[in-house]
Amino acid sequence: MHGIGQYIGIHTLEVDGVKKDYIKIKYTGDDVLYIPTNQLDNIRKYIGNGEAAPKLNKLGSKEFAKTKAKVKASLKEMAKELIELYAKRKQQKGYKFSPDTVWQHEFEEAFPYEETEDQLRCIEEVKKDMESDLPMDRLLCGDVGYGKTEVAIRAAFKAVMDGKQVAYLVPTTVLSEQQFNEFRNRMKDFPIKINVLNRFKSTRDKNEILRQLRTGELDIVIGTHRIVQKDIQFKDLGLLIIDEEQRFGVKHKETIKELKSNVDVLTMTATPIPRTLHMSVVGIRDMSVIYDPPKNRIPIQTYVLEYDEEVIREAIVREIERGGQVFYLYNRVEDIEKKASMISNLVPEARVAFAHGKMEGRQLEDIMKDFIDKEIDVIICTTILESGIDIPNANTIIIEDADRLGLSQLYQIRGRVGRSDRNAYAYITYRRNKLLSEASEKRLKAIKEFTEFGSGFKIALRDLEIRGAGNILGAQQHGHMEAVGYEMYCKLLDETVKEMQGESVVEEVDTKIELKVTAYIPDTYIENINQKIDVYQAIANIENEEQIIDMTDELIDRFGELPKESINLLEVARIKIYARALKVLSIIQKGSNVVVQFDTEEYIAEKVQILIDLYKSRIMFSSGVSPYLTLKLQSEKDSDILNDVLNLLKVVKG
Repeated sequence: MHGIGQYIGIHTLEVDGVKKDYIKIKYTGDDVLYIPTNQLDNIRKYIGNGEAAPKLNKLGSKEFAKTKAKVKASLKEMAKELIELYAKRKQQKGYKFSPDTVWQHEFEEAFPYEETEDQLRCIEEVKKDMESDLPMDRLLCGDVGYGKTEVAIRAAFKAVMDGKQVAYLVPTTVLSEQQFNEFRNRMKDFPIKINVLNRFKSTRDKNEILRQLRTGELDIVIGTHRIVQKDIQFKDLGLLIIDEEQRFGVKHKETIKELKSNVDVLTMTATPIPRTLHMSVVGIRDMSVIYDPPKNRIPIQTYVLEYDEEVIREAIVREIERGGQVFYLYNRVEDIEKKASMISNLVPEARVAFAHGKMEGRQLEDIMKDFIDKEIDVIICTTILESGIDIPNANTIIIEDADRLGLSQLYQIRGRVGRSDRNAYAYITYRRNKLLSEASEKRLKAIKEFTEFGSGFKIALRDLEIRGAGNILGAQQHGHMEAVGYEMYCKLLDETVKEMQGESVVEEVDTKIELKVTAYIPDTYIENINQKIDVYQAIANIENEEQIIDMTDELIDRFGELPKESINLLEVARIKIYARALKVLSIIQKGSNVVVQFDTEEYIAEKVQILIDLYKSRIMFSSGVSPYLTLKLQSEKDSDILNDVLNLLKVVKG
């Protein structure tokens, strides 16, 4: 393990008449390493938050090994705390909810959309937790607009069916109103009493809500941090739902912790959690992840451009003409009114209003209500819309001075449109003739690049993920992920969790293969350098025969019939599958012989006589600490060399 180096490019080198591609990596000073593309499974892309270039290591130094050891020690501490916390929670007795009622089935059947498989799986995981006598503490992750609220609504309905109360905690007042309307609309045909508690409510209304919570007249309360203050008393709280817990302050988190002690808790986050992190964390947290977008969703068409009034006018007019509405993000409260007036003059036929977080509660509520009721065409607002405002009729968003926002913020804000089956448009603008910083340019490029659904997971790997993982595992882990990169961090976390749970972590044998065969991807087959690296990485990570077949089919579908050099590359990958299973350290061709060296005699001892009978004078066996076989090749043709080696390994495997 050499540590962090800088990728320079792919170089095709010819050695002894054999052509192969190598990845060139530069380390500190003049240190350079050429890695054969069949060993790309040993390389992990360094993923940081993109704000600063990571420090390169010196080739052969122990610096990176020390960093890894430090990160692992911190992970052990964190995993120990989490495992103890969850073990302690598992010893507590919680309320065991009843199985689904007839009303639950009726309620779920009334859902007007088709659930995704991920949604249904997450709903089942939550219900299973609720029906257990252990207190639930489940984290629900999913990209913007992937249907987390419906999972929460069904859990809340189930709790109320058992006579329990539900508290739904959200980070902003506007979002509390939105979720209140959503819950009320979904549950209108059932005798469930719901209310919202936030700064929009009068003192008289607040006192009445507090009274109803004490007496049990109110089934579900939705609100901001107000619902976790000391004066709130529930008659029989059974479920606490927390939306984006990391947005609450330390003081509120302490109160939430007290509330959590003996009730079922469902925490939701829009921080995308890729499968790599999920697999690493799943041993120490109860986690449900929605990976797939709702059906019939169309990716948002995204334009990144200099601010142009003509383009803005055209975008607004087009949206209004098809009966839609427009979000216009302008993140400066001091002159937002002036901006609204400017847009009114630019598009006189549009009904324009503005909204920001410093407005009086009732005034802001009225504006948002008018927008929801389609009485406003364009709403000029600050980043208050970042927190989950869901208006399916708004399918164009214009973001001014986008270079001043973070990538994760841009991604979340753009996700406010495209929440129906209509085409959605995002215009991400920056000031004309403004010289953008390198970081801003990268952010804008990335938001344009990632338009497909599920891009949150890709964006996460650029910016959001490290912070998101910090939210899930604790903020202190952010620095450790920066030190080794996200992918290495996940590997270390995975190992740590297994060790802490008493599982043995077997260090996989890294087979070195040096055969004199031409095995690479010619430029005439795949021109794009990034695509080529992706394919090399995918081939290097192949683990079984089925994946070889899938990769062959995929390459033919995408790029046409495979050239013989690339067929050879896949055969080398096939050899590696068998070699790893047999703990083969190396397969090296020396002239007309191939030497296959094993880690131990475990797989070879019983097969020696069979091999001698089969190969006769072509094979030699040498025993010892790392035993090896020497096979005399029958031919120097690429395909014959590969077949000879593969057949030998198949015989050993039996």
